[in-house]
Amino acid sequence: MSDRLKALIVDDEALARAVVREHLGSHPEIEILGECANGFDAVKAVHDQNPDLVFLDIQMPKLDGFEVLELLEPLPAVVFVPAYDQYALQAFDVHAIDYLLKPFDRDRFQKALRRARAHLRRGRETPADARLAALLAELKPASRKLERLAFKVDGRIIFVRLVDVDWVEADGNYVHLHTGQTSHVLRETMSWLEMQLPAERFMRISRSLIVNLDRIKELQPLFYGDYTVILQDGTRLSMSRNFRDRMEKLLERRS
Repeated sequence: MSDRLKALIVDDEALARAVVREHLGSHPEIEILGECANGFDAVKAVHDQNPDLVFLDIQMPKLDGFEVLELLEPLPAVVFVPAYDQYALQAFDVHAIDYLLKPFDRDRFQKALRRARAHLRRGRETPADARLAALLAELKPASRKLERLAFKVDGRIIFVRLVDVDWVEADGNYVHLHTGQTSHVLRETMSWLEMQLPAERFMRISRSLIVNLDRIKELQPLFYGDYTVILQDGTRLSMSRNFRDRMEKLLERRS
């Protein structure tokens, strides 16, 4: 690896970005590609500029630090620069390059920079994707409710709010998100999506279908315990009898 590094600073607070920029200013071999004040701009900047190292806050508007990383492939080397979460600090000691808890001093910043250099100089013998994937699993707060899905289509990033999803249909290694008259194709499996969706709002009614419970207008019984699920827009879906008991219990709790 060359001694020169390209760095990107991502934080919604101007003062926090200025502190990182000031510390990097004493390293002429590091080129600061730019600064981003939100996660959406960060994703675009990483795609366009391909930095070696990203100093990344966690709590930001539009997309938080976790969501930024979920949309990047491959992942750059990352040093988190958050203002909270002691649990994350412990997890990062095992999985990540470094975790600069605000406020930090110059010595602590230099230590983080040395770790990042060492990681990049090794040629990423331990892939960043695998290391950060493990980190994300531990850092992502269990209580953080998913409110929208974000995915890439032809170089664009599409956002779909969960409240707008009527139903979901499996298609091999893809799923179709039906929102009104629009259908979005997401390259994920049904099982993955089912784990992401809040169980109190969405339910799987067959191997290939998930429905938003708020969209259900009527259930019509069929033969052998199956049901036809009729949505508010008139869409008719088939529910397997294997899911009937779970549906009834969910609807009882919501009534």
